Amino acid sequence: MYKSACFTGHREITENPKKLSERLYGVLEKLIAEEGITDFYAGGACGFDTIAALDVIRLRNKYPEVKLHLVLPCSNEEQTRNWTPTQKYDFKSVLSRADSIEYTSERFFKGCMGKRNVRLVECAADYCICYHDEQKQGGTAQTVRLSQDKGLKVVNLYECKKSNR
Repeated sequence: MYKSACFTGHREITENPKKLSERLYGVLEKLIAEEGITDFYAGGACGFDTIAALDVIRLRNKYPEVKLHLVLPCSNEEQTRNWTPTQKYDFKSVLSRADSIEYTSERFFKGCMGKRNVRLVECAADYCICYHDEQKQGGTAQTVRLSQDKGLKVVNLYECKKSNR
């Protein structure tokens, strides 16, 4: 049976995105090399989801067995309606290089993001890799709770900026 992980995280990144990507890349490489994780499921949102998807794509150069699966909440047009041109460009780049794309709903509706989050956890067999400020509620918190309830190992890459508080 294949080993897999899902991603969840905030759209707003409170640290240098390049440093977060470097940290995430190291974690992913370790999971691939030491744990045999080959399938990664991302939700396609801007922020952490995009960073994670791009890191998985980069890792495929070294580990061709690695797969990126997108689990999207609704149509591309509706999901990216209010995104910046740069966010839309990154999204299209990830879409074009994903190994599979699944839509949990045809149209946007109030609960479509939650439905996507449930599906991400259903797809993951081993890990939930997150960027979760535990002081915040919302979709990331919901996905982490669902992952814990399922028994997935949770790796949280969020670094609290204690010196700024």
